[in-house]
Amino acid sequence: MKKMSNIYESAANTLGIFNSPCLTKVELRVACKGISDRDALSKPDPCVILKMQSHGQWFEVDRTEVIRTCINPVYSKLFTVDFYFEEVQRLRFEVHDISSNHNGLKEADFLGGMECTLGQIVSQRKLSKSLLKHGNTAGKSSITVIAEELSGNDDYVELAFNARKLDDKDFFSKSDPFLEIFRMNDDATQQLVHRTEVVMNNLSPAWKSFKVSVNSLCSGDPDRRLKCIVWDWDSNGKHDFIGEFTSTFKEMRGAMEGKQVQWECINPKYKAKKKNYKNSGTVILNLCKIHKMHSFLDYIMGGCQIQFTVAIDFTASNGDPRNSCSLHYIHPYQPNEYLKALVAVGEICQDYDSDKMFPAFGFGARIPPEYTQYFILLILTDGVITDMADTREAIVHASHLPMSVIIVGVGNADFSDMQMLDGDDGILRSPKGEPVLRDIVQFVPFRNFKHASPAALAKSVLAEVPNQVVDYYNGKGIKPKCSSEMYESSRTLAP
Repeated sequence: MKKMSNIYESAANTLGIFNSPCLTKVELRVACKGISDRDALSKPDPCVILKMQSHGQWFEVDRTEVIRTCINPVYSKLFTVDFYFEEVQRLRFEVHDISSNHNGLKEADFLGGMECTLGQIVSQRKLSKSLLKHGNTAGKSSITVIAEELSGNDDYVELAFNARKLDDKDFFSKSDPFLEIFRMNDDATQQLVHRTEVVMNNLSPAWKSFKVSVNSLCSGDPDRRLKCIVWDWDSNGKHDFIGEFTSTFKEMRGAMEGKQVQWECINPKYKAKKKNYKNSGTVILNLCKIHKMHSFLDYIMGGCQIQFTVAIDFTASNGDPRNSCSLHYIHPYQPNEYLKALVAVGEICQDYDSDKMFPAFGFGARIPPEYTQYFILLILTDGVITDMADTREAIVHASHLPMSVIIVGVGNADFSDMQMLDGDDGILRSPKGEPVLRDIVQFVPFRNFKHASPAALAKSVLAEVPNQVVDYYNGKGIKPKCSSEMYESSRTLAP
């Protein structure tokens, strides 16, 4: 027993865990200019994909919306990333022409890319570079990335607009209106905050509600001016101006609790030329609801327990554990890869589990069905997946449950199929086409960390867990218990 204890101590010392706290969160806004399409007779439908480099490999972080028929897209979708001053965080922005009937990349045309570090963007605040395609400049196309620190108020506001009697800009049909909201910055520039969908052939449209962070909307200043523009969408990308108005978040909050706020939509040219001009329609705000965004620590400090569960591959492909070549071989002085991976992840998770009891299963066992805490399932395996369809079905089902799945590939097998389960390259779907509700799987091959820093494995596999916990509880509308509730609960249970 003493020898086994030494092995565990050796593994823990080898994988000594250190904290690398996020210095701050950064919002990245993206715009492109002069995007060229392979078909000179048509314009592309561009989408920008953000990738981040980890251990020499590029992984998709997020992607913007697709803007149809546009060579100078300005995206309303924000990229939110963690900024670590002490790390070189390499980013790659890829522009793809996404076909209207398929959002995947297999049928998309690569229009160009740009690589940089997050530090370069943050230090310059606004970074513009040419897009490169196969090492050469992609015509005169360029991409601009603007960085803004996400600080202060992390709450989100939900807004819902509609309009009445907008001007008709089309000869043979009615206008196809959409609304854009811009934040007016201190330097007199304006920043796109949100773009609604287009409502076709309708002069009194009702746009879908949307959520945007208070920080993004007004930089935390409720009196900051907001400029709202209504356009008539045209398929050639040359949208017709209908009218505009200005407001503030403070004014918009008047639409809380079932009330409405409305503005006249004004076309300055018409107002200057036409004596009897009143307006080009009316825009109404029907909903303004503030959503408190709870953090991972809010749930942990509110009493949420992390139930750590381990599933270990005991198949014959691991070899005879009595043989020194086996992946399960117990070396008297050196922990094997299974043990290193187990200790690396378990060392972190044990701090959030009050009973310090960790269920361990061999493959084929069932996970307990009573999901009263949040579960982390660590799967240690040396083999590839032979029942991919069933596995995808199980993950889609599990995405509705309070759990995260971490898969560590041990040994030198081909784990290429595992990458699909991770969801970093797109949305994972079941064989029937049902998408995962949340991205809950993180896969890493242990061989990538043999020569990495001691805590690199734990940092990599657990990085997404806090957001996965928050996504689950926020999606269910479950709020964390506040300190007063925890105190009352402890008083009630006290003998």
